[in-house]
Amino acid sequence: MTALTEFQRLEAQGVWRETPETRQREVIVSLGEATLTLMDPRTDKPLSHWSLPAVTRLNPGRTPALYTPSTGEPDETVEIDDPLMIEAIERVQRAIATHRAKPRRLRGAATVLAVLLMLVGLIFWLPDALVRHAAQIAPPAQKRTIGLAVLSDMEAAAGPVCRRVSGQQVLDWFTPPFVGADSLVQVVPGPLNGARRLPGDLYVLGEDLLAASPGPEAAAGHLLSARLAQDDDQVTLDALRHAGLMTALRLMTLGTLPQGAMKGYGESLLAQPLPRPDLAVLPAAFAERDLSTEPFARSIDPTGTTVLPLIEADPTRAGTPARDLLTDEQWLALQQICAG
Repeated sequence: MTALTEFQRLEAQGVWRETPETRQREVIVSLGEATLTLMDPRTDKPLSHWSLPAVTRLNPGRTPALYTPSTGEPDETVEIDDPLMIEAIERVQRAIATHRAKPRRLRGAATVLAVLLMLVGLIFWLPDALVRHAAQIAPPAQKRTIGLAVLSDMEAAAGPVCRRVSGQQVLDWFTPPFVGADSLVQVVPGPLNGARRLPGDLYVLGEDLLAASPGPEAAAGHLLSARLAQDDDQVTLDALRHAGLMTALRLMTLGTLPQGAMKGYGESLLAQPLPRPDLAVLPAAFAERDLSTEPFARSIDPTGTTVLPLIEADPTRAGTPARDLLTDEQWLALQQICAG
């Protein structure tokens, strides 16, 4: 520090008292980088060493200046009347204090920054973490409620769910091997180009797929593909992210879904491409269910160009017989699910 360098060889006369009971004696006060050394003027023998940061002036503003090496009882004191030495001691002490204050300020700034970062992290991380937690702990009935709310919003653009009893009975009978025994499959009149999974093991098919297919194999393939593309927790999380934090909190605390929580979400899903799994995993899943991959592949690309690996991996080509999913009468009933 500049102050220490400037005064490192400064000396002055002083009057030292070792204890209140001893008599005063003249000494030479020598200013070092961080110490005051009191020396016998006859022998230059050091009598006492004081740490400058601990030196306290007992009579600020008065001369001679009276110093003690501690803030407790001033047992040891020294009087100095040399103005240059007094100024030097004051400047060196200020320099030391400033040097000490900088780390404290840096620590304070670092603490404030850490707190701010924590607050920012909580603001941006906590809401999504709570929504994730709500999606994970939601029981099947709650997820189904969310899925039905999404489907209800979807009906505004895709048309009301087709309710013909005979067609729904066929749908309920042949779809469990592809989507699970507890799943619910619904058909809407609007085009979906396949099947989409909603929360609560709810699946939606478009009537366009049923009308354009020669049999139920393509519909079965799309349902299986939708199941493999996303799990129930993921589609529930996506729906709750749309609904927002307050909906997630209400779902966790009260177990109810606010009316209109999924408004706009079903329609936005219709504008998005259908999620599809890696085509490489499909042949094995189709083979496990004795289902041909070709009708599914041709429904995606009638030319077969973009789905050729899926067609070539058709398990029926390897000699595995395809299962008969429906009779002609059942298939006709399914195709007419939206009629009347």
